[in-house]
Order: sequence, then structure tokens, then C-alpha cells
Amino acid sequence: MKKTVAFIILLFFPLFLSAKKEKTAKNNKAQEQKVIQALRVNSSVNVDGYLDEDVWQREGRCDFTQSDPEDGGEPTEKTEVWLAYDDESLYVAACLHDSEPELITKRLGRRDDFLDSDWFIFAVDPYYDKRSGYQFAVNPAGSIVDWTLYNDEWDDDTWDGVWEWSARTDENGWFVEMKIPYNQLRFSKKDEYVWGVNFRRIIKRKNERVGFIWVPKEDSGYVSRFAKLVGINNIKPGRLIEFLPYSVGQAQFSPAEEGNPFQTGKNYLGNVGFDLKIGLKSNLTLDATVNPDFGQVEVDPAVINLSAYETYYSEKRPFFIEGSNIFSQFGQGGATSMTNINWASPRFFYSRRIGRSPQGEVTMDGYENFPDRTTILGAFKLTGKLNGWNVGFINALTAREYAEIDLEGQRFQEEVEPFSYYGVLRAQKEYNEGAQGIGFITTSVIRDLSNGSFADILNKRAFSLAVDGWTFLDKNKVWVISGWLGGTRVEGSQTAILDLQRSSIHYFQRPDATHVEVNEEATSLSGWGGRFFLNKQKGNVIFNMAIGALSQGFNPNDLGFQWGNSDVINYHVLFGYNQPHPGKILRSWWLVGAPFGTWDFGGTQTWEGYLVGATAQLLNYWTFDTMFAYNPEAWSNDSTRGGPLMRTPWGWQINFGVYSDSRKPIVVSLFANNYQRPTGGYDSFYGKISVRWKPRSNFSLSFGPSYSHRTSIAQWVDNIDDPLMTETYGTRHIFGDLDQKTIASEIRLNWTFTPKLSLQLYLQPFLAVGKYDRFKELARPKSYDFNVYGDAPSTITYDSEYDEYTVNPDGAGPAEVFYISNPDFNVKSLRGTIVLRWEYLPGSTLYFVWTQNRLDDAHPGDFNFRRDMGDLLTAPGDNIFLIKISYRWNM
Repeated sequence: MKKTVAFIILLFFPLFLSAKKEKTAKNNKAQEQKVIQALRVNSSVNVDGYLDEDVWQREGRCDFTQSDPEDGGEPTEKTEVWLAYDDESLYVAACLHDSEPELITKRLGRRDDFLDSDWFIFAVDPYYDKRSGYQFAVNPAGSIVDWTLYNDEWDDDTWDGVWEWSARTDENGWFVEMKIPYNQLRFSKKDEYVWGVNFRRIIKRKNERVGFIWVPKEDSGYVSRFAKLVGINNIKPGRLIEFLPYSVGQAQFSPAEEGNPFQTGKNYLGNVGFDLKIGLKSNLTLDATVNPDFGQVEVDPAVINLSAYETYYSEKRPFFIEGSNIFSQFGQGGATSMTNINWASPRFFYSRRIGRSPQGEVTMDGYENFPDRTTILGAFKLTGKLNGWNVGFINALTAREYAEIDLEGQRFQEEVEPFSYYGVLRAQKEYNEGAQGIGFITTSVIRDLSNGSFADILNKRAFSLAVDGWTFLDKNKVWVISGWLGGTRVEGSQTAILDLQRSSIHYFQRPDATHVEVNEEATSLSGWGGRFFLNKQKGNVIFNMAIGALSQGFNPNDLGFQWGNSDVINYHVLFGYNQPHPGKILRSWWLVGAPFGTWDFGGTQTWEGYLVGATAQLLNYWTFDTMFAYNPEAWSNDSTRGGPLMRTPWGWQINFGVYSDSRKPIVVSLFANNYQRPTGGYDSFYGKISVRWKPRSNFSLSFGPSYSHRTSIAQWVDNIDDPLMTETYGTRHIFGDLDQKTIASEIRLNWTFTPKLSLQLYLQPFLAVGKYDRFKELARPKSYDFNVYGDAPSTITYDSEYDEYTVNPDGAGPAEVFYISNPDFNVKSLRGTIVLRWEYLPGSTLYFVWTQNRLDDAHPGDFNFRRDMGDLLTAPGDNIFLIKISYRWNM
């Protein structure tokens, strides 16, 4: 603790002095709420970008303020906007004057791709809750992005509204028209409406941003500062009923396997289903899907995971990502900064649990046809506002899945996934224009385990309940406390709960832990968790403090996701200084530092550290960032995978990044990371270069090769029971020297023909080679000492026929010989997707998709780039060709 206090004083005393001089912006221009009048149109508006209707002939609003590059300055170009409405829609028009129209940056891209381009952006808060809303953007080429807004400053582009737009360019600048139907905006019926609105413009060649409302850079807030839109009356919230049936055809080609009736080299499939969207009353939207298909989504990247914990993959299925912020923002309301250091907040809802790969195994002999995913029979999602509460509710049913087995011509089926129900309910309410908020989330999973084999490997029921909220501590909303607190409960057979207690998330079997123990009779497991923040929202001085804990039995993983283990207490105190205004050399910069630490509930410190980080942008818009961290010696409670504590030697880490000006045709970024434990035989380096080439306004190609090299003298390999190994409680914890090299790249091509027709390519070559050597065992608990096999009296030999090592741990002694399978690996993967997307009518889409996967694992432990890449490119691959068409009926 003394070291922590000294660190804070030494690094941040100058910042405290500067804080005394800090001034909160008092500019009346930023504080006074503007009012804008909407006019009713009595004739049709042709959304063509020409602004020749009578309603656009009156004087528009031109009072914009610059935020970049001169915060609070006058815009260099004039921007004029208008608002109008009729019984069905809201209309927006903008004249974006430009003194050099030939230099307007207009790039063509797919929907929701916020390109390096000029943009016009319109935002509206139809609830007028000053916390949420919708945002619509159009660029000079006609590309669009739309978002939902939440938590005052945050946005989510997964929402795709159905609205009309047009943009055109002439010798005076460029022009935008929008038509936004009321059925795309959720709001309550009233006699007269007051909404919040804002307009923004980006002039890319100047990196200039202007807005109708201005928020000084030292300040915070966005939706809460919107202008007041008045004059709208005698309208009704739109009636929303959309029916979206789809049909899909698929052809799969893969290498044939002689004698395998399921692997003939080709397979043809077809499927139908539908999505339904219904507006309930004026504030709720019901989304339903029956037999959904997600064949058009991008493949997951390849990874090598040598940790004890599962890999997290992002959700990519449209039904689950649209409007997902109501669930994902749990525990994050109020504060604009949710910094976490050596802490990953668990997710109570991880939608990829629904429709996951079957969890059972085939126990019968013969050829097998194993399903790659669980069929979602049906799901519905309810989102919106109800009596002042933001609400999200998802229910889903997944099918009982079977693997098909062929044994000498006879066909059998074996169940590999039970029929299951998944449910999640999220609600949140804000008070006093967002000064306080409270919410909750609850989840449930119920499985039909009538097939007895599942009772030993799956939990029968799992539930969670948690609350979150925040409160500002002052009327200026400078300081805020936010956080969450919740619990989980899992129920199942004694065997399933016993396995859960021994799993990597818990490790109750740790022999030297006095605060946890395995209960072999238990049929349930419960736990709690929580995290609380104190955050400074405004001004130059940065402050963020957090403390969190996950109890020993906390486990959200049946429908959620947890990074790492439970049994954690964590804190950090972060100070810093932010200078957002240009100087003689730098356009902006910030500096932060923090002490942090982690303990388990037994009082053992499992991690400790001190970091300093900085980011600076030069006047030419090149950006640099760096971070340095020091970690004193600590104790690991998971390195032995359920065994005793093991010492973690001290280490240090440094990161460095460089990012070029994104306006240029070629954009380059460089990132490097190095972590070392000088006395612990550990060295990890990661480097990545990304290049994005924009030769034409509708074409971009990005290439991001990366290289990592990790060496460790203590990579866990296996645990071997041996009652004679009394020093480590009857188990030999086997480690080895590891030399791992990984080369990968992500290649993306975006070719947009029109705003509604595009071609996208994603390709990921991946090569990871790991060589193990000098196998050893932990000599004693709470140490970093090892008994190396091969040092007298122990012996170790390699058997190439069985690809395993034979270990005699004490030579002529009484200990039994045991075997270690060769852990060397050489994983080569090539994954790619090409998607042609055509929105032939608003909301109706046609997809052509080609997906390819290649995999090779020859030459484990032996790295040879030319040979390995040759093996990968000549390896047989799986090819999937898919056609999917959907049609939107607006009822």
C-alpha cells in the first residue's frame, strides 16, 4: 500500500496542481438550449436532393459551431438545414456549401461503414428523455449509416432503419434530403410533440467537424444537449408490421472420404424461414424469427488458445446484434468511462450460447454426421419503452439435435444436444434527466435432460439476477458513481456440479486453498459478483476508480460469458490529464497512470501492477500512443490448473502504436507489444502492421499481417496423479519450455458499386507453431522451482511410434512411469468469405456467398514458413456456396 500511495503522489501531484486551474466551460453558446421550428408540408416531398419544394425555400438554420480543429470556432463553410413533417414522416434537408466543391470527399461504401468521407448527420430524440435517440448519416456519394443512441453519449450501428435519402453535388457544394417514417421512430402519442434534435457536418479534407449544438471538449454529454424541436402536432406514431420471409439454397463441397457415406464430397441443402417485426402500441417492438439462417455472416477468426479458459467470439448474427445495446450496456450506465485494468466484467447474456455447437459426444462406433450448430426453432425479442422503463426481452427455443451414425450400412441416431429454453429480461429506468438510473437483468436456461447421458455433462437449470445503476454526485454532473451487483445459481446432477466445481472457472480442488473446497454431494452452485466505479466526467483532469469482486461460486456461463476465473477481488485508481486543444506541436494529448491489484478471497495477491500510458496527436494528424506497466512478484492460483499456488516472477510490459492520417489514400498503422519476466524465463512479443489502400472512391483494400513470438519455461502441459508426490499434494504438475511462433493476417476488400450493391471479401491465413522441450514438474507450492525430467535420477524418452514421452520421475525409486502425449503443434488455417449483397428493395436483400476453410497440421513443432504456407495452400478445403433471398412486406 505504501508503494501505491508513493506512486500516486510522485506521478500525479503536478496534475492535482493543474486541476486547481481547471475551468469548466461557461460559454453561453454551449449552455443555452436552441429551439428549432418544424413546418408541416401539405404537398408531397420528392426525396431527390434538389431542395426545390416550397418548404425548403424559407430561410434555414445556419448557426453551427466548429468542434474540430478549432473547438468553439466559426465553421469555414456554411451549412444550412431545414426540418418539416407530414402525417407519415419527418423530413430533413441540408445545403452544405463548399468553396471548393471539386475537393469534396465522397466515398461509396456498404451500409453502416463510416468511411473517410464528408458526412451530414441528423440526430433525433423522439422520447425527449435527453438520454437516447436515433441518428442518420448520409455522405455525398449516397452511402448511409444509422445508429441508435443511448447513455447520452454512446451509439450502436447494429440498428438498420428503413428510410429514404438522396444526396447530390453541384458547383455550390452538396445537398441532402431525408425522409424518416414515424414507424421507424418509437414515441408516445401526444397532442403536441417536443423532441430533441441535432445536426452535424464533417468536412474530411480539413478534418473539420461542425455541429448545431456544441459540447466543449472538456465537457460531456450529447443527447442531453440537443436543440428543442417544436411545432409538430396532430400526428400519430406509425404502425409497424414487417414480415420478412427468406429462402436459402446451399451447396457444400469437401474432400471425399472413401467408405464414409456422410463424406461423399458434396451436399445440397435448402431452407426457409421468416422474421417478423411488429410495433406494439407506440413504444415497443416485437422481433420474432422462425428457423433463422445466418449463412451470410463472416466466419470466425482462427486462434490458438493455450489457456484454461474458452475463447470469446463476437456475435455476428443480425437477429441478435440489432438492438443488443440494451443487454450489453448492463453495468455501464451513467459513466462515460468504464476503465478496467486486469478485470474483464462478466456478461450475463452472451447470445452465442443460443444455437451453439452441440455439447454432447458420439459414443457409438462408425462413421458420424455431427451437426455443426444447434437449430433455433424460434426466438422473439421485445425492445422499447414501457412505463418509462427501457426494456429488452429475448426468448428462444433450440431443438434436440442428433448425430447420425453409420456402422456397416446400418444407421443410428444419438442425441448430442438436448431441447433447451433460453430467456433474458433486461430493464432500466432513468430519473431526473439521467442524473440517476436503476436497472436489472435476469437470465434463465432450462434443459430437457431426459436422456440420462446429458445429466452428467450439462446443467439442468441456470439462473442469474443482477441490478445496476448510477447517481451523479453534483448538479453539474461532473462526478458519478455507477456499478452493478448480482448473483448466479446453477442446478444439476451431483456429477455435473462436481465437474463444475473442478472446472477452470472455479478450481475448488486447490489443495492449499483454505477458503474453497469441493462438495461431492452438491446439486447446485451459487455465487455473487459486483463492480463499482467513481468517475470524473468533465474537465482536463481524468479520474476513475473501481473495485469489483466475483465470489468463488459465481458462474454465468450457461447463458453468459466470463473471462477468467471467479474468486477475484480487483481494484484500480486511475489519474490523468487530458489536453484536447492544439498547441505548437501537438493537436491533442493525454497522460494517465494507475496502480492496480487483484486478490482471491483467501487473501492471496494474484496480480499487482503500476502503469503509465500516453497518447498524442501531431498537428499533421499522425497519432502515437504508448503504455508501460510494471508487475511485482505475485502468486498464481490457476497456473497449475487446480493445483497449489505457484509464484509469478516480476515482469514488465511496453506497448507502442503509430497511426497515420486517415484522410490519405494509403493509411498505415503499427502496433507492438512486449511483455517480459526477466527472472522467470518468459518473453512475449506481438507486432502488427495494417495498411489500408483507397485507390478509388468505391474501393478499399486492407492488409494486416501480424507476428508473435512467445517463449516460456513454464507452459502447463498436464496434471498426473501420484500419491508419492507429497510436496505438491499427490499430483505432478507438468510444465514444459515452449517456443511458439504465430503469423497471421486479415485481408479485407470492399467494393461498392452502388449504396445498395456491394462485394465484400474477408480472408485470414493463419499459421501457429509450438515446440515443447525440457519437461518438468513443479517442485513445491508457492515457488517457481522445477524438477526437470532427464536430470538424475529421473529419465524421459520419446517414442515416435506413439508420439509420446515416457517419464520415470525418480529413476529406480517407487514412483510409477507415466506418459505425456507430444503437445507440439503446427496449425495452418485459411478461412475466407466472399459476400455479394444487393438490397433490391428497401429492406429486401439478395446474398451470394462463398465460404472456404482450409486446415493442415503437418510437421508439428517444426516452423518453416515457405513449406508451411505451401502445405496450407495445397491442403484440401471445404467450400460452401450459398444463395439467400429475403423480401420485406411492410403491412
